[in-house]
Amino acid sequence: MALGIVRPQLPATTISTVLGRATVNPEDPARIRASIARAHLFAALPISAIEDLSQRVAVRRIAAGAAVVSQDEPGDAVFVVMSGRVKVVLCGESGREVTLSILRPGDSFGEMSLFDGGSRSATCIALEATAALALSRDDLMRHIQAHPRTAMNLLGEMARRLRKADETIAQLALCDVNERLIHRLVGLAREEGSNSAEGLVVRRRPTQQELANMIGSCRETISRAFNQLARDGLIIARGRALIVTPALIERSERKKAA
Repeated sequence: MALGIVRPQLPATTISTVLGRATVNPEDPARIRASIARAHLFAALPISAIEDLSQRVAVRRIAAGAAVVSQDEPGDAVFVVMSGRVKVVLCGESGREVTLSILRPGDSFGEMSLFDGGSRSATCIALEATAALALSRDDLMRHIQAHPRTAMNLLGEMARRLRKADETIAQLALCDVNERLIHRLVGLAREEGSNSAEGLVVRRRPTQQELANMIGSCRETISRAFNQLARDGLIIARGRALIVTPALIERSERKKAA
C-alpha cells in the first residue's frame, strides 16, 4: 500500500483518489495537530512530540465502504481516525463477517503489524466518508527514538486491546446471545449515545445484521432477541435512532456484578 508522507519542508497534504488518480490538496496543519493531540495513542505527549508527528503524517481520505487496510496484506503504517468511522472486521472463507470494533475520531489501528512484521490481522472498512492520519513504520520508529513517551503510549494501547479481547472471549464462552446483545447495546449507547429523558439515544441505529456481526451470532437470532427487548420496553427504536433505557443499563450492570 503506497502512502505519501508529508516532509517537514512541505505543507501538510491530503491524499485522495479521484477516478483512480491520486490527488494532493492542502490540509490545515492546525487540524492535523489537533487530531494528533486528541488521539488516544498520543495522549499527554509534549508539544514537541506532537509537532514532530505532525511533520511526519499524511492524511488519507477514504470513501464510505472502501477498505483502508485489508486482512493478510503487509502492514507498513499506523492510522489515526480524524473524522468518520471505521469498522474492524474478520472475514471468513464463507463470506461471513465478524465485527471486532467500531473506531471513531481519536482511535487508531494498524499498530500490531509494525512491530511483529506480520501481515494485517483484520480488514478495516470506512463506514462513512473518513479522514485518517497515516504514519509509516520508518517515521514512527524515528519519532520514538526522539520521543520515547510515545512507546509507552503504544504499550498502554496494546494492553487495553488485550483486556478488551479477554473480555470478548469471556462473553463468547460464558454468556448467551441475549446477554451479549444487551452488553453491546449498552456499550454502543455509552460510546456514542446522547442523554434524553427516556435514556441514551444512539443516532445511528445499527442494523440487526450489524449487531449479529458484532456479537458472533446470526441475524435471525438477533432479530428475536432485539424484538423481545423492545416488547419489554428496554429499548425503543425510533426512526433511524435507538434509545437504550436506564432499565437496560441497570440490568447490564447487575449481570456484570453477578
